[in-house]
Amino acid sequence: MITITIPDTVETAIRLPEKEVKKELLKLLAAKLYEKGIVGIGKAAELCGMSKLEFMQLLKEEKINLNYDEEELKRDLKNMEYFKW
Repeated sequence: MITITIPDTVETAIRLPEKEVKKELLKLLAAKLYEKGIVGIGKAAELCGMSKLEFMQLLKEEKINLNYDEEELKRDLKNMEYFKW
């Protein structure tokens, strides 16, 4: 487990209700780690306690594109054909 220390002066400057600070910071951290390609979507969702679908909605809200490559597209198209979508 990693612990991040936020200085008191920064903590008091965060414009969020106190009970939401940890949750919101984890969501922002997870989104940025995903955007930078440091973690995949599953681990990013896990970090902030969301399902993959919930996390994908967060990415949409934050205007962060999915890290989706050609191989994943081919796999998804193959799956769609298999399931007749």
